[in-house]
Amino acid sequence: MIASRFHLRRPQARPTATAAPEQQRSYTHTVSNILILGAGRVGATVAEQLVYEQHNVTIVDDNPANLAPLTSKLDLRVVAGSASSPTTLREAGAADAELLLAVTPTDELNMVACKIAYQLFRVPTRIARIRNADLLAHEDLFSEEDGFAISHTITPAQVVTDYLSRLVKMPEALQVLDFANGLVQLVVTRVTEGAPMAGKALTAFNDVLPNTDRRVVGIYRNNRYIRPDGDSELHAGDEVFVLAESRQMRKVIGALHVVESPIKNVLLAGGGNVGYRLAKALQKDYSVKLVEADPVRAEWLANELAGVLVLHGDATNETMFEAEQIHRTDMYLALTSDDEDNIMSALLARQMGARKVISIINRSRYVDLLQDSRIDVAISPAQLTIGTLLAHARQGDIAAVKPLRRGAAEAVELVVHGTKNVSRVIGRRVDEIRMPAHAFLATIVRAGKVIMVHHDTVIEPDDRCIVFVHDKLRTREVEHLFAVKLGFF
Repeated sequence: MIASRFHLRRPQARPTATAAPEQQRSYTHTVSNILILGAGRVGATVAEQLVYEQHNVTIVDDNPANLAPLTSKLDLRVVAGSASSPTTLREAGAADAELLLAVTPTDELNMVACKIAYQLFRVPTRIARIRNADLLAHEDLFSEEDGFAISHTITPAQVVTDYLSRLVKMPEALQVLDFANGLVQLVVTRVTEGAPMAGKALTAFNDVLPNTDRRVVGIYRNNRYIRPDGDSELHAGDEVFVLAESRQMRKVIGALHVVESPIKNVLLAGGGNVGYRLAKALQKDYSVKLVEADPVRAEWLANELAGVLVLHGDATNETMFEAEQIHRTDMYLALTSDDEDNIMSALLARQMGARKVISIINRSRYVDLLQDSRIDVAISPAQLTIGTLLAHARQGDIAAVKPLRRGAAEAVELVVHGTKNVSRVIGRRVDEIRMPAHAFLATIVRAGKVIMVHHDTVIEPDDRCIVFVHDKLRTREVEHLFAVKLGFF
């Protein structure tokens, strides 16, 4: 029973504006021809998103049955064949591709495909999904000169593991997203009765937290977006999106949500890639139990995870939950590869007294249905993964793309380059920048210092700007606004 798999790791540093002109990346260019190898969950989800953003997408898979559903609902090109075949890659348009995503289930196939794409077709950017930790430990394998010519690697299981770890540490949150190498966080939480900010306007934040700067970038009430300003009043039940320095985020959340007791006892269902990684990450700081249905896998997990109690059993079995005193569990996480099992076991755990319940759901429509149910947080691994991939297909120097509200909104981290003469934002006050109506410039990171934006904040070269976009259809306008004009080159 292998859990869903989804992380992005960058073995090579992204160029900056201080590089020599001939080494600078053309930040004004938008990728248009994208080749995806592998039509599994990740490949299909990314393809759907890229088609939605009006890129030219071709997807390759050796199983025609995986391609048929895509052709019926998406405007893209499909090619049946091997990802490591030069003939197949040529037919799929590798010679004209600007970005290749190798996300087949096999690490070695992804690596070889990247090498062929570079060696024979000179595809500029090549991203490979690599799950084998032994391979990831040898970055020289990915170099253009002596390796497999992989520009970036993704390990989807690690993306999910890191995300879940943050939720365990911050049980009041619905989402916790890192920006600027962890200096800034965006947290989504619900306002609760009795919280210091409940029933108060946002201006009261200065009295509640006088020495803690933060920016509320979105308020959702009954699924309706409210653009925040100082007079916006917070009601119990509101879903609030707030940015702050990571080291200050605990205080900020405490103003919006009644502080909960820390998580101590964690029960994980599913010992696949995600379950194993998460148990390993949590075992030093929490009391962790892991339930695995496969006896052989359970024995292997028990040998690998010295600090975890591994149980062989069925997480949908009420008797097993009773035996393990589920009512004393602070957080239950359903992490198997079966959506129905995850849903049923999560609902059962909640009914039997688990304090917090989180479930991985691979079908995005299920996530929409369950997010506001008795399951506290429903997570789509594919949605978590595509943000890291989309950063390479966007206009401008995009450091991160984080989907929000099941992909309807986004938070984007952009690095600005150039001078006032060739930039639409550099040297200008924030109140002079014509931001799209549904975008909110909230935070800047400058030389490692976090700055919460005010109307008179002036943008400088190399600033990392974090923008919340309520309507993702407007993201491209934001990217165009922050991109360098062609005159820079």
